[in-house]
Amino acid sequence: MNETDDSFKVVLATRNQNKIKEILAIFQDAPIQFLTLDDFPGAPDVHEDATTLEGNAQKKAYEIARFTQQIALADDSGLEVAFLDGMPGVISARFAGKGCSFSDNNQKLLSLLKGAPTEHRKARFRCVMALAVPGGATLTVEGRLDGYITDRPRGEDGFGYDPVFLVPEVGKTLAEMGPNQKNALSHRFKALQAIRPTLLNLRKSILDSQQKNAL
Repeated sequence: MNETDDSFKVVLATRNQNKIKEILAIFQDAPIQFLTLDDFPGAPDVHEDATTLEGNAQKKAYEIARFTQQIALADDSGLEVAFLDGMPGVISARFAGKGCSFSDNNQKLLSLLKGAPTEHRKARFRCVMALAVPGGATLTVEGRLDGYITDRPRGEDGFGYDPVFLVPEVGKTLAEMGPNQKNALSHRFKALQAIRPTLLNLRKSILDSQQKNAL
């Protein structure tokens, strides 16, 4: 939880501790009190059954906003490889099957690209961020990061496909970067930066309304 501002609360609609850690680090200077699903006993595990990243992010944000009666922020991210017709895409987290590990997903991806030349290893990460207000609209924004799939895992940091995703401008995989370097260029960082003005404007609107009602 971020204790920066008790007046404006946003629920992070995820149980993924890696995502929560990244979001809190990126928004550490924002005047927002972030809550997690651990703050709401009985919060549902939203089934991600949409066919698009946008659909999953919107569904998670909407359902958690409705349950908590708080503003909710959700994301769905995926890795897309053009040579594999955009796979793994929306099934990135379960690419190697239900209950698979990060390593399982990476090994399946590497096996499908075994022997493929560099031009066939182009890939991009997409992060769709959705912001939902209880009883109101849901806004989505997107962040992207272009790169290449390596021929083997590299690096110890990060999670997911980070060890096999090379950022050419840096010459490192995401797993070879420290958290600060990764958070300064990642697809999630770009999506959060895109939605940041909306969050801050919403905060201002709510605080202005509270002050007016207090008069």
